[in-house]
Amino acid sequence: MDVSPLVWGVSLALAVAVLLVDVVVVGRRPHIPSTAECLRYLGVYVGLALAFAVVVWAVWGGEPAGEFVSGWLTEYSLSVDNLFVFLLIMSRFAVPRQYQQTALLIGIILALVFRGIFIAAGAAVIASFSWVFYLFGAFLVWTAVKVAREGVGEEEESAADYRPPALVRVVQRVLPTTDAYHGVRLTARVDGRRHVTPMLLVLVAIGATDLLFAFDSIPAVFGLTQEPYLVLMANVFALMGLRQLYFLLGGLLTRLRYLNIGLGVLLGFIGVKLVLQALHENSLPFLNGGEPVGWAPELPAWVSLAVIVVTLGVTAVTSIAASRRDERRAAAEVDAG
Repeated sequence: MDVSPLVWGVSLALAVAVLLVDVVVVGRRPHIPSTAECLRYLGVYVGLALAFAVVVWAVWGGEPAGEFVSGWLTEYSLSVDNLFVFLLIMSRFAVPRQYQQTALLIGIILALVFRGIFIAAGAAVIASFSWVFYLFGAFLVWTAVKVAREGVGEEEESAADYRPPALVRVVQRVLPTTDAYHGVRLTARVDGRRHVTPMLLVLVAIGATDLLFAFDSIPAVFGLTQEPYLVLMANVFALMGLRQLYFLLGGLLTRLRYLNIGLGVLLGFIGVKLVLQALHENSLPFLNGGEPVGWAPELPAWVSLAVIVVTLGVTAVTSIAASRRDERRAAAEVDAG
């Protein structure tokens, strides 16, 4: 897949333009977006992602288009899990709802920066060391087990259970902090002394969370496509509309009780796919004499896309069905009492 510097430049410029529009809208009037506003923006962002997939298909063919859609869906599902942590952070620090948009937007900008750095580093490592796929695959399988176990046999995590990252605790110990929010300002003067506000702590917590999630998401999308351009655009489109999705889903995020299990299945599949690909292109001298392993298949993009769509669909349907079953059971107990 040959991507010219002009295409890179135009794509990045358009992404920055969309982001700037978001910044201007939020910066001009911090507010709680309505359901209609959230749906409108989400429709635009999803439409842009699908339109981009059509452009990729028309210019580079169906295989890269399938890889982009697979990467976009995977990053979107991982971003929903990210949203749940954001929800805990907002609740833990009691962020006023009208200021949550600003915090989320800055969090998205930080996520783009961190993922851009990881994508550049990942592409450079892959270009120099093809065996890194073994490491990526093993890491994703380990992460898949860890993520899936979080969704089995554990009670739902609440804001009271949330423990801020170590960096936040260091900031709290070192810098004086105000008790109240001062709009979206990060610092405020109290009794003639400069203090940081809780908003700064929120942004530090969100930034640390973004950094941790980048460790999972970037190897995952590189397992679906090794084209840095598609990896970057899948991340950009997945992060677009994340702010609106947060307000649209709200409490519904807690109803996706099997999300972690679904994400575990996805990450596990991609991890195995990476290992198989590494075996298919093997160059390690101590494994099969440095020759590719013949029995290891190379899975096409449509297989990955089918697994992702089916897994996400089953996760959503079973989660909603379980939530409705519990609601009916609770209602029956109330009636019986």
